[in-house]
Amino acid sequence: MMGAAVSRTETRIRDEKREKGEKPGVRKKWYRLDTAALIFPAIARRNWSNVFRLSATLREEVDGEALRQAAEDLRKRFPTFYVTLRRGFFWYYLEEMKEGSGVRLRKEFAYPLTFMSRKERKTGCLRVIACRNRIAAEFFHSVTDGSGGRIYLCNLVARYLEIRHGIAIPPGGLIRDLRAAPEAEEMEDSFLKNAAPAGAARREERAFHLRGTRNPEGFKTLTTGIVDSGRLVEMAHAYGVSVTAFLAAVLTESLIAVQNARRPLRRQRPVKITVPVNLRRFFPTGTLRNFALALNVGVDPRFGDYSLEDLCRSMHHQLGAGATRQNMAGMIAANVLPQRNALIRLTPVGLKNLVMDRIYVRTGEAAGSINLSNLGETDLPEEMRPWIERMEFIIGPQRSYPNNCSVISCGGKTCIQLIRNIREAELERRFFSRLVELGLEVTVESNGNAGEDG
Repeated sequence: MMGAAVSRTETRIRDEKREKGEKPGVRKKWYRLDTAALIFPAIARRNWSNVFRLSATLREEVDGEALRQAAEDLRKRFPTFYVTLRRGFFWYYLEEMKEGSGVRLRKEFAYPLTFMSRKERKTGCLRVIACRNRIAAEFFHSVTDGSGGRIYLCNLVARYLEIRHGIAIPPGGLIRDLRAAPEAEEMEDSFLKNAAPAGAARREERAFHLRGTRNPEGFKTLTTGIVDSGRLVEMAHAYGVSVTAFLAAVLTESLIAVQNARRPLRRQRPVKITVPVNLRRFFPTGTLRNFALALNVGVDPRFGDYSLEDLCRSMHHQLGAGATRQNMAGMIAANVLPQRNALIRLTPVGLKNLVMDRIYVRTGEAAGSINLSNLGETDLPEEMRPWIERMEFIIGPQRSYPNNCSVISCGGKTCIQLIRNIREAELERRFFSRLVELGLEVTVESNGNAGEDG
C-alpha cells in the first residue's frame, strides 16, 4: 500500500513539474502538441513526413557563421521552434533541445524537404539551411504552420542582416524584439479556446487524385513560377475574386483537363482544391503554433463543362461560405472534442496512432485533389527590403497524392511553387501555360530530374 502511495505521489510531482514546463531532474521545458499538430506524428511514414520550407533569396552570398549565430540568437525568443519530438505513453509532446546543443547549420540537400526521420525529430524539428544566396528554414509541421514559420524566418533574416552588416531593424509587424521574453500567447494552443459547442461534420465525397510514376529515391521535383504581384492581383480582380480563388480556379481547370485525358466521364470524380485557412483572421491570437484549418472547394466535372469564369465564381462563393467565424469554430470543435473524451485521453499513444491514421485516410486527404496554400504578401520592414530579392514557400506532396502548390509574395514578386514526387509534369505544364495564355508573364524555374516526362 505504501509503495502504491509513493508511486502516486511521484506521479503527481512529475505531473506538476510538467505543468510548470519542467521535466524531473533536468528542468527541460516541454509543450503539449497543439490540436492540429497531434495528427502529424501519427500519420508520418518511413518515406513521408510533413515538413514545409520558407526561404529568402538575398542579393548577396550568405555568410554561414553569421547565419549560425543568428539562429542561435533567436533561441530564447522563439523557444517553441527549438524542440525535439518525444513520445509519451498517452501523447507525443515537444521538449526543448538539450542545453548546449547549438543550432547546426545545414547545407542544401539534393532537393527540398528531404525526409525528416524519427531519429532526426528526436534531435530537432527545425532545419536552418544556407545555399549560396538563400537562407531557408524547414519545419516539422507539429511545431508550427506557415504563418508561424514566416515570422521565424523573417526574424532569422533580420538578425542575420544585423550581424552581417551592422544595421538596426526595429521591432514591428513580423519582426519581434529579441531582448523581450516570449509571450505566453505565442505558445498557446488557440484551438482549445475557440471551439464551438458542437463539431461540424467531416464526411465528404472522395476527390480525383493524380497518379504517376514515382521519382527514384524520393526525389521531389520543384517547379517555381515567378510572376509580378500587382499584375496577378489585377488579373484576379478582373474576374471579381481574390488571388487564392483565382489560382484555385486555374488549378481546378488544369486538373479537369488532366482527368479528361485519363478517364471517361462516367468514371470521373470531383476535382477539389484544399485551401488552408489562417484562423488568426477570425480569432485574435498571437500564437506561433499551428492555427489553421483546411476547406475543400471544387466542382464535379460530371455535372457539365465549366468556363474559367464559372470556376472563379464557384471558388469565390465556396470560400466565402466556408471561411466564416462560425463554420471555422465548428470545424475546430470537430478536432478538439475527441481530445476531451476521457477514454481517448487514456488510450496508449500506439493505439491512438492507429485510429488517427485510419481517420486521416478516410477524411484527411481523400476529399482533396491538391493543396493550395497561399501565405499572401510578406510586408518586410523598410530596412530589410534592399537586401531581399524574393521569398519562397514550399509544402511537400501529401501522403496519398503526389502534387501540391504553395504561394507567397514579397517585394513585388509572387512565387507559385508546384512540387511533385512523380516523373510526369503534366499538371505544371497545363497550369503555367494557362496563366501565360491569360496574359500573365511567368518566369519558370525547376530543379528538374533526369528522364522527366511531359
